[in-house]
Amino acid sequence: MKLASLLSRTPSAQPGISGVARVDRRIRDLVKRVSPGDIAVIDQVDLDRASADALVQAQVAAVINAAPSISGRYPNLGPEVLLKAGVPLFDNAGREVLHRVRDGSMVRVHENTVYVGRREVATCVVQTPESVADQIVEARAGMSAQLEAFSANTIEFLRRERSLILDGVGVPDLRVSLADRHVVVVAPGPGHAEDFHALKRYVRRHRPVLIGVERAADTMRDLGFSPDVVVGDPTTVEASTLTAASEIVVPAQPDGHAPGVERVQDLGIGAVTFPATANPEDLALLLTEAHDADLVVTVGFQATLREFLDSGRSGSNPSTFLTRLKLGTRVIDGKAVARLHRARAPRTSLFVVLALLAVAVVALVLVGLDAGYGAVVADWWNAAVDWVMNLW
Repeated sequence: MKLASLLSRTPSAQPGISGVARVDRRIRDLVKRVSPGDIAVIDQVDLDRASADALVQAQVAAVINAAPSISGRYPNLGPEVLLKAGVPLFDNAGREVLHRVRDGSMVRVHENTVYVGRREVATCVVQTPESVADQIVEARAGMSAQLEAFSANTIEFLRRERSLILDGVGVPDLRVSLADRHVVVVAPGPGHAEDFHALKRYVRRHRPVLIGVERAADTMRDLGFSPDVVVGDPTTVEASTLTAASEIVVPAQPDGHAPGVERVQDLGIGAVTFPATANPEDLALLLTEAHDADLVVTVGFQATLREFLDSGRSGSNPSTFLTRLKLGTRVIDGKAVARLHRARAPRTSLFVVLALLAVAVVALVLVGLDAGYGAVVADWWNAAVDWVMNLW
């Protein structure tokens, strides 16, 4: 048989899920290299929601986790997110899988076995919605330990960032005025695009200052609004969004180094740095407090206790807790604002106004009044149109 004919043969389909392996312990780095249909090979105990969301958005075909995705320390959210999105999760494959599966190689998972070619490289646990639900119930007992750790971390954070939290030392000046204005801060949390879309009517009516945190700034642009201020690593934001913003605030490390500031400089635009160990969304809130915003509406921030204690946020939870305390009654969740602005005028009122206007127009046409009366009716009509438009 000719060699060319052998090479042209299509191999028979193998059972299971196959794809190009992308191997990395850091999910934030891994998703930058993933293409739709790839298989992510990770090593993360207690897979958190933010990491799972990133994998779902990258459209991976499956996830192989070398570590237990739920260790039992507390009920983390990542496994639920993956399975609800239809992404299979193969769990607890052992750390050897990170060395046996090369980045960029073809990998196949069938039942509970991982293959590279015909070679078995690892066995794993196939997670299902039922198995995850059972483990979550058992993990709830770990909540008390998480709360104790949170208390200790909060004290340590306050000791380290006391001058920032209590006195606002280090908060940069902004060209955009926030004083006595409404401010909407959008973070790239779960459902932030839908929640911001629900606020469109509020934004158009009140014209608040818009602050986008990292890729949430791109979401604002996609929905037809340019952020006034962008906070976070500039490498996570589209160039068109950065150039459209009035102000860019780049978080800096305690030594003054600001990762990603070179991207802003390459675009030929200015930026200010914010030296602190808090996460970008908390820095955005501290900006609003230090610059005397009247009301702060948050979108894409964690809302439940499980989200707050999720392992991917454990290092930044103290800053979030203390920042919320500092803002006090000035901060309100965007979902609540959207509900308040969903009210509609009764349909009967709308029909009555339109009917009266129609009668007036018909009377004008039939009677043939002069231009002065026509101008009056035209003013009525324009006012009515504006009133109806404001209902939406």
